[in-house]
Amino acid sequence: MPGLEPQDIRITVSMDKVVLSGSERGPKQHLRDLIISEWSVGPYYREVELPERVNPSLVNATYGNGIVVVSMPLLTKEEHIEPQEFTLTPLESTRGEHVGHSGKDMTPVDMSQRAKK
Repeated sequence: MPGLEPQDIRITVSMDKVVLSGSERGPKQHLRDLIISEWSVGPYYREVELPERVNPSLVNATYGNGIVVVSMPLLTKEEHIEPQEFTLTPLESTRGEHVGHSGKDMTPVDMSQRAKK
């Protein structure tokens, strides 16, 4: 999704599908005084059926250099979990601080809790 800012990207995850969408970048990008434009930025929309069921409440997404990476842990028990929808939020540099679940039990965390760290 090159050219978009994190807040322009929306991700919706259900147990069997992920949808990535991004709004068109910048108002009036097509009205600029250009002789020729080789590409425009957005809108983007991709819907992917997942081969296995995932836990939407534990999804994590990162964005950098135009690439979105979505980590989706598998669903461990048979239960119904509501789909989750979120937009990406820019975070300041962590300066080497580890942000994630590595070596710990995964628990759902919303962005307001993560921003307090």
